[in-house]
Amino acid sequence: MEIQKPAMAGTLESSDAQVIVAPGSNGIELTLESSVMNQYGRQIKATVLSVLEGLGVQDAKIKVVDKGALDCTLKARVECAVFRSNGISAQNVPWGGVIK
Repeated sequence: MEIQKPAMAGTLESSDAQVIVAPGSNGIELTLESSVMNQYGRQIKATVLSVLEGLGVQDAKIKVVDKGALDCTLKARVECAVFRSNGISAQNVPWGGVIK
């Protein structure tokens, strides 16, 4: 899946994450900010990259601002931002079915 336009999902509230995606041309360019970076930074990065790989995203700029989100929340935010960037509506979103 290609990132068509900039899109965002999530909030900056506690226990959530804000994910912003934009078109890119040099592979995945990930910027990560987290209130729990020292404890979970590697896991957050692995989760984001895994979701992008599952969606077939190869070129994108991704910014994640994590406020202690659970893994499932992070996955949902990344998936939602990618779908929004492609204009996929609520009627035809295969939630959870696209990611292998």
